[in-house]
Amino acid sequence: MALSDFYVSHGVITIRPSLFSKPRTPRVRSSVLLLAGLDLVKNFAVQAILGPNPITSMQARFLINLGEKAHEPIITFSATSPSLTSLGRPYFFRIAQNDIAQVKTISAIIQAFGWKEAVPIYIDNEYGEGIIPFLTSALQLARCGYLCPLPVSSIVSHR
Repeated sequence: MALSDFYVSHGVITIRPSLFSKPRTPRVRSSVLLLAGLDLVKNFAVQAILGPNPITSMQARFLINLGEKAHEPIITFSATSPSLTSLGRPYFFRIAQNDIAQVKTISAIIQAFGWKEAVPIYIDNEYGEGIIPFLTSALQLARCGYLCPLPVSSIVSHR
């Protein structure tokens, strides 16, 4: 729903929020993205930060701390790691299915196709490891017990 549609259907509401957007291009480093969040809180006196998308667990932790210190809500639509819980974090809101829901779906697909083996290949870093404990449990239920972590040093950049 667009803001204009909202105000047409709720004519009694007179408060009009200002939306600040910090566009993200593929070449922008995550540190620049996080500084943009800090800039919004300090210089624009925002009431909340939506996004950014996509966001890694490490970036989310930084923004969660920023939200806690600034007493501003951080709302993300892409942080899925179960370790990023809203419990005990009154300013963090994850509006995405967590990894647990996703691995149940992966396990169901494996079982539905009757596959005897499936080997998850993942990047051996914080972002890649977040889902692994849950994926391991789900794959064991589907009778698949192999994992193949790839060291970060083995990843080839195609830039």
